[in-house]
Amino acid sequence: MLFLRRSFSYRDYIRNFCIIAHIDHGKSTLADRFLELTGTKLNKSQVLDKLAVERERGITVRAQSVTMDYAYNNQKYLLNLIDTPGHVDFSYEVSRSLKACQGAILLVDATSGIQAQTYSTYFQAKEAGLHIIPAINKIDHPTAMPEHVADQLKSQFGLENPYFVSAATGKGVQLLLNRVIDVVPRPLGVDDKPFRGFLFDSWFDKHKGVVCLLEIVDGFIKKGDILKSFHTKKEYEIEELGFYRLELEYRNSLEGGQVGFVVLGMKETSEALIGDTFYRVKEGPVEEFPGFKQSKCMVYAGVFPEDSEEYDELSLAIKKYQLEDRSLIVQKDQSTALGNGYRCGFLGLLHMDIFQERIEREHDINMIVTSPSVPYKAVLKTGEEITVENPNELPEKFKIKAYLEPMARVTIFLPSENIGDMIKYCMKKRGLQEEMIILDEKSTIVKFLMPLSEIITDFYSTIKSMTKGMATLDYEHTEYIESPLGIMTLLLNGEKVDALTSMVPREQAYDRGRVLTEKLKDLLPGQLFEVAIQAAFNGKVIARETIKAYRKDVTAKLYGGDQTRRDKLLDKQKKGKKRMKMIGNVRVDSGTFRKLLKS
Repeated sequence: MLFLRRSFSYRDYIRNFCIIAHIDHGKSTLADRFLELTGTKLNKSQVLDKLAVERERGITVRAQSVTMDYAYNNQKYLLNLIDTPGHVDFSYEVSRSLKACQGAILLVDATSGIQAQTYSTYFQAKEAGLHIIPAINKIDHPTAMPEHVADQLKSQFGLENPYFVSAATGKGVQLLLNRVIDVVPRPLGVDDKPFRGFLFDSWFDKHKGVVCLLEIVDGFIKKGDILKSFHTKKEYEIEELGFYRLELEYRNSLEGGQVGFVVLGMKETSEALIGDTFYRVKEGPVEEFPGFKQSKCMVYAGVFPEDSEEYDELSLAIKKYQLEDRSLIVQKDQSTALGNGYRCGFLGLLHMDIFQERIEREHDINMIVTSPSVPYKAVLKTGEEITVENPNELPEKFKIKAYLEPMARVTIFLPSENIGDMIKYCMKKRGLQEEMIILDEKSTIVKFLMPLSEIITDFYSTIKSMTKGMATLDYEHTEYIESPLGIMTLLLNGEKVDALTSMVPREQAYDRGRVLTEKLKDLLPGQLFEVAIQAAFNGKVIARETIKAYRKDVTAKLYGGDQTRRDKLLDKQKKGKKRMKMIGNVRVDSGTFRKLLKS
């Protein structure tokens, strides 16, 4: 088939844009209204949030793109709406999705105003060079303060004349979409250059394999072309391509500036690297798109079936999950307390929560997920620097010169009346205050540099409790710094419980050891022999609790008689308990372990 090149550019009538917002500010609802307005079929609300967990939590986990047709001023336009993930765990996917756009709608809730993530998403879009259109949502809510929020946008970002909309009812939405066409630039690129495509998302289809989303930056592609990945060096033939309009719309070619799906015969999502550059083999290599990097896992945890007989089912469930989630890192693990399982790496806490929820919901498997930890680094005396994802795999202490821990830049939005308590709490968490921004007389934003390990446990729930639910949090990973750390191990009658091994700061070791031993004493069932619960830091025992042995009344059947017979029975019981203590094993069962983690 002969493909004729046209004398005009499709780019003039294409707009690639996204919606950026803090969690629950109405991003997906606004996308629904755009789909209705453009006549794209809509069966249910939050249609771009495909996963049940996305719709229930009001968040977007995976980037989605939908192509819409829209007539404006007697001209037909092709609009590509890129619905970006809405959480810091997926910040790299957000940055890559923004690279496929030329404009962004910054959506702010009229009832709550600028929040922590409003800041991060605004500056990400600004750094990507996008034209930003401010919009204030939920203006029909009884507690809406649109004029006040407009003042915040002007004072903090210099954005004036925001659009006032109600995504729930559709009020003001058409004017906002018209503005997108008026001010968002046409897609960049050159039509008559060799093909160059930018991969910004992918998903797994059980019939087609991996489906890739590409922006056609330069040139064009057609069915049957042989493409090559800049980073994996693998070659693929285009089997199918077209637009995604909530359903796949097949076409013979994709032109410059368009965004569409491409089926390349990939079998695993790990082949589809977000941010990768593709080119046509017969035209030779092209200049790669800058900024590519592999996403890094910053939270690790052990994953074990609650019932050891469900290990095979868990293995199969994780394999299926990996087909859809390229970010998950999995390796086999074994614990004396919990049996066979896996050590998994996640982008962050939300990523870990979603993994656990989907496995348990979709496969009906109850899991135990150990306390999360972060990847530390150890500098050996030889000068070598190694990454430590599992504290049980650290080299011997005498080989280590120093420990490095990952830091995070934390942004907290909170009521001004709580600022004193918040600063104290963050400093207690080893935070270093960097900036304070007074939004207005009621609201303040503070920024801290603090260890990532201090954030991944109960930090968010604590600041929510301190501010009666008003605080919001955003954070980004930064550098590694040297810290006085050590290994905390827990011993039961001298035997290490490997699932409870962790890295802790030296200054917190004694308090954590005491709390851990006390909790375990309350949770462990009694034995017929004495149980010693010990916490050790760098090999030195720093806390101890003892569970006394059950004492059976061996003299109950004696009626009278001399004291000698009674003493003999008690002495025999004492020797038996001593022997039992030497050979007895104490096992932390899954129920006890789950209670310990929850406490």
